[in-house]
Amino acid sequence: MADLAAFRRDVRGWLERSFPAELRGHGRGFGSAFEGGTKEPITPEQRRWFDACYERGFTVPSWPKAYGGAELSHDEHRALRAEMAAVGAPPPLSGMGVSMIGPTLLEYGTPAQKAEHLPKIASGGVRWCQGYSEPGAGSDLASLKTRAEDRGDYYLVNGSKIWTTFADKADWMFCLVRTDPSAPKHEGISFVLFSMDQPGVSVRPIELIAGNSDFCQCFFDNVKALKSNLIGQENRGWTIGKRLLQHERSSISGPGGGIRTGGSLPQLAKRYVGEADGKIADPATRDEVGAIEMDARAFALTLRRAAEENGAGRTETFATSIFKYYSTELDARRAEANVRFMGTHGVGWAGDGFTPQELQTTRTWLFGKALTIAGGSSEVQLNIVAKRVLGLPD
Repeated sequence: MADLAAFRRDVRGWLERSFPAELRGHGRGFGSAFEGGTKEPITPEQRRWFDACYERGFTVPSWPKAYGGAELSHDEHRALRAEMAAVGAPPPLSGMGVSMIGPTLLEYGTPAQKAEHLPKIASGGVRWCQGYSEPGAGSDLASLKTRAEDRGDYYLVNGSKIWTTFADKADWMFCLVRTDPSAPKHEGISFVLFSMDQPGVSVRPIELIAGNSDFCQCFFDNVKALKSNLIGQENRGWTIGKRLLQHERSSISGPGGGIRTGGSLPQLAKRYVGEADGKIADPATRDEVGAIEMDARAFALTLRRAAEENGAGRTETFATSIFKYYSTELDARRAEANVRFMGTHGVGWAGDGFTPQELQTTRTWLFGKALTIAGGSSEVQLNIVAKRVLGLPD
């Protein structure tokens, strides 16, 4: 514990010297943090913060130093997050490179694949997107049709993917493809990586009900995926694909995941529903806010306990489906309550009659519907829990 206390003191001193005051209090919502690559601008303050963290290995704190990390223990990593949160510091790096393909490569990649891709994630040089869902292959992902034809030292990929988050901003894709159409559908699938900046890749953003276009549809016309970027064995990619989904679900439900509904729910209720003697005036609203806040705190403690029980060697399991399900459903409850408490102020889309925060709250509520589907719908998570955690029969 003495070493951990010394580590905390060191981090506090480093934060005092390195954290730009302009970024204080800037948390993250979905897609608002720096995710690497060169296709989105980064402010000078963000760049200074990123560079300071990268120099210490804090963009990927628990990764090996050989790949740009700091090799922090579980307790050190947790202490780092706590000290950053105490000064309102946002994560220096976010996205699928850090939370999804990076951990998967650490587990399944060859030494050459790790050496090629992991340092580029840690340095913010490359941004990644996920090629999983297809038209007609969403919840039943294993029925995917995108094909990869063997051409010697590379595959030729043809097909399409949909609901591909930030594909228009990504440099590389990790993708499930069918390499043996004659095999049973859970077999004959391979896990490949390829550059998005090559001929044959077309990306079309999809405008969502919330007015943004975080999701895209991608089309592949004779796109090359090198055999050196086949992760694991050919036709055995389904196991790797499922493993990556556990990392995705863990990132959605864990610290910094999900959506941010903006402001304090109790304060919002007081403002729009009414306040009396320092409390929310309406008893029913007060009960609802209390239930949501208690559930949120209990869930945070459950996540903390799970992380402590797994320790430094934590490994995501099928139990992450429980956390993903509860996290997104809790976010949806909070967003619904926000909009309902606001009354007519919660139905604005544009115009001077609404504050920017009111408009953002409404759009956040609409976007929140997506996260009960993204990473596997709530119904899929319940099926996984029933089969893989509770052991119930099919």
